Amino acid sequence: MIKRSILFSFAMLSALFSQAQSLDECRRLAREHYPEIRQYNLIEETEQYNISNAMRAWIPHVVLSGQATYQSAAPTYPDDFNAMLAAYGMEMSGIRKDQYKIAIDVAQNIWDGGVSNVNREIAKADAAEQRSMVDVSLYDLQSRVDNIYFGILLLDERVAQTGTMIEVLASNLDRIRVYHKNGVAMQSDVDALEAELLTAHQTLEQVKASRASYRRILETFIGQELTDEKLQRPAMTDVIDRSSARPELMLFNAQNDKINAQRKAVTASLMPQFSAFAQGFYGYPGLDMFKGMMSSEWSLNAIVGVRMSWNIGALYYRNNNLGKLDAAEKQVDIQRDIFLFNTRMQVTQDDGEINRLRNALKDDDRIVELRRSVRMSAESKMENGVIDATDLLRKIADETAATLNRSTHEIELLQAIYRLKTTLNQ
Repeated sequence: MIKRSILFSFAMLSALFSQAQSLDECRRLAREHYPEIRQYNLIEETEQYNISNAMRAWIPHVVLSGQATYQSAAPTYPDDFNAMLAAYGMEMSGIRKDQYKIAIDVAQNIWDGGVSNVNREIAKADAAEQRSMVDVSLYDLQSRVDNIYFGILLLDERVAQTGTMIEVLASNLDRIRVYHKNGVAMQSDVDALEAELLTAHQTLEQVKASRASYRRILETFIGQELTDEKLQRPAMTDVIDRSSARPELMLFNAQNDKINAQRKAVTASLMPQFSAFAQGFYGYPGLDMFKGMMSSEWSLNAIVGVRMSWNIGALYYRNNNLGKLDAAEKQVDIQRDIFLFNTRMQVTQDDGEINRLRNALKDDDRIVELRRSVRMSAESKMENGVIDATDLLRKIADETAATLNRSTHEIELLQAIYRLKTTLNQ
């Protein structure tokens, strides 16, 4: 049972690592590893804070305050009244010039003209716009990963074809050396093949070094090592639908939604606002001014009521604010039209490249077959002393170039198809 569990775990790990070599998995890993992915959580947190602040407009607002003042003048009794009070042995000087108050004010919105609801909409629209901007940035990352991935596939083919060329050269070099011993070939023929073989080895090492550099770049993007020597070729698929689903279009929609929310904010700013309030304070003088004239003792006091406020000045800026929002919306529409135009141009270019490569591939197999036949015939002629090593090397180079062209066209066709899919986000 334990052995079976170990084997199952090993199989799962093997599957995981093997998936990491596919294009789709490299895209996913690069997206998850890219630092900008962390912005999603920050955007979510900011959105929740803004919505929470908008909701708190309906929580009673409490203000504590205290003050101590000294006035240059205060309410007093008329002189005749003071004289009359003095006749009866009474003295009341009036309100003192030094006054004190410790107060608490409570206000509760009854109707804010829709400001809080609009602020919530703006918070959501702003977060949606920022998320769309991150989506666009991460989608651009996909093209960079694709270019590196297909670059590695091309270098893999060059390594394979150069290796095949080395095998052919080594085989012919062995035969030429035999021919030289038998007096059929000259030493110059042996030297020419040996020099070409050494050059091919140098080329192979250079290509391997370039491939290793590309693989290190891809590993940096995906945040882990590539476990397989060769990457998987993506499936050769056709793109039927030409409609675009790019994240840039979602960004334009999010920008329009934000502008619409800001329009609602302009309208809400024109509405009157109603609130209930209560104020209680302890101090001197109180609300009973007559009592304050008679005594300097502190007292408790309270006021409750309903308040209406209407910022008429918002009307002065309404047309200008709406005009700015209309201009911003037109700019978004222009940016969308430019993007769709460029997308159509890119799709046309990609389609043309795909058709060119498909046509090239139709003849590649036949060209390789013919070049191989010519090379084999040259080897036979070399054996019979009809041609020299220079002619044979030319035929080998022609066959290698034809084989490499076929493989290159296949990978370039794959890259063009996936570039078209990326252009359309399919």
